[in-house]
Amino acid sequence: MTVSDERFMALALSLGRRELGACWPNPAVGCLIVSGGRIVGRGWTQAGGRPHAETVALAQAGAAARGATAYVTLEPCAHHGKTPPCAEALISAGVARVVAAVEDSDPRVAGKGFALLRAAGVAVTTGVLADEAARDLAGFFLKTEHGRPWLTLKMASSFDGRIATASGESKWITGGYARKLVHSMRARHDAVMVGAGTARADDPSLTVRDLGIERQPVRVVVSRYLDLPLMSQLARTARQVPVWLCHGTGVDPDRARAWKSTGAELVSCAVSGMQIDALDLMQQLGARGLTRVFCEGGSALAASLLAEDLVDELVGFTAGLSIGAEGLPAIGTLGLERLSEAPRFRLIETMDAGGDVLHRWARG
Repeated sequence: MTVSDERFMALALSLGRRELGACWPNPAVGCLIVSGGRIVGRGWTQAGGRPHAETVALAQAGAAARGATAYVTLEPCAHHGKTPPCAEALISAGVARVVAAVEDSDPRVAGKGFALLRAAGVAVTTGVLADEAARDLAGFFLKTEHGRPWLTLKMASSFDGRIATASGESKWITGGYARKLVHSMRARHDAVMVGAGTARADDPSLTVRDLGIERQPVRVVVSRYLDLPLMSQLARTARQVPVWLCHGTGVDPDRARAWKSTGAELVSCAVSGMQIDALDLMQQLGARGLTRVFCEGGSALAASLLAEDLVDELVGFTAGLSIGAEGLPAIGTLGLERLSEAPRFRLIETMDAGGDVLHRWARG
């Protein structure tokens, strides 16, 4: 590994991030083709997951790919799906060397791509900026290895940890700049998820706005009984932007039919006590191809996800106002008896968000 390898891999990683949130169920991969120190091709996984990054980069490079080095953020695929394997495409193009960040944990690949390349005489270097690539591809790896997507839990709260007044008023605790940041975060996830209480109280659209985004994230609502208003923004726009309603067993069949008629997709989940089982919920979303989910509450859903250790990242926006103990807490009941039982996260970033404070936390 050389300094040039790291520099080109950093560029490839930046390319892969361009379609985060838009290329599921496939990973967001970046690829550079470099010949004589000059970039002759660049590509990233396209919206919807195809074409793959290597295919796009090779097409741009053309004949210049022969004898070149390919920098790719994930092991090139080795299986025949809707497109031929990227490892074979690199071989056919005459690439002399492949530099990869991480191995693909998908059992259909899992080292087979590297083996194909080496068997064809292509030099392979792995592990370049592996930690950075693993962070970018964490959702894909979680889905592949554990059957669930990466979960970011976002909360906008007052200084004293409230997300609404006792009457339910919540618009707006944080300011306009913080809300704009939330839209950019939505855009980098495959889906935006809320609980039924939030959907009823706020009548949200859950779309990305004012950023020029064409491919919107899936809108997921977790509702045990499907007791959601059919005159909501979600119902009115379900045929334009996907709406998935995650419900428990035994819901009213008329209500289910009514929601299906709007164009919403119904996802049946297991029930634990009186709530949707959080682990089954996440596995159902993973089974449908989602790799990154951005949860915006409410308090009961947030508590259930934390209690089951399903939250990978916390994003908090804290405003400089206090609502008081009568307000709605950001996190519902966790049933903890000891501080040692509390979910603990590690601070990774703080910043001014237009007068509010943004803080991000990763698993401890």
